[in-house]
Amino acid sequence: MIAMRISEGGRVVIPAEIRRALHLSEGDTVLWELKDGEARLTTRRAKLERARNIAKPYLEGWTVDDFLAARHRDAEAE
Repeated sequence: MIAMRISEGGRVVIPAEIRRALHLSEGDTVLWELKDGEARLTTRRAKLERARNIAKPYLEGWTVDDFLAARHRDAEAE
């Protein structure tokens, strides 16, 4: 656990150890999530990777052409 002080305007410096672990550079965008009274810091890259891992079992073997063909069938059925 790393302790930090909040500076003027509510600013908090992300410690170098955490920036390195998250592969953050100046200008990167970070995402904050509030859950159960705690704030969680993550990156878009990490969120996208998590979404890919969740979807992967459902998409294995599918190609973009398969997906588009399915969408066209759905549209025609409507």
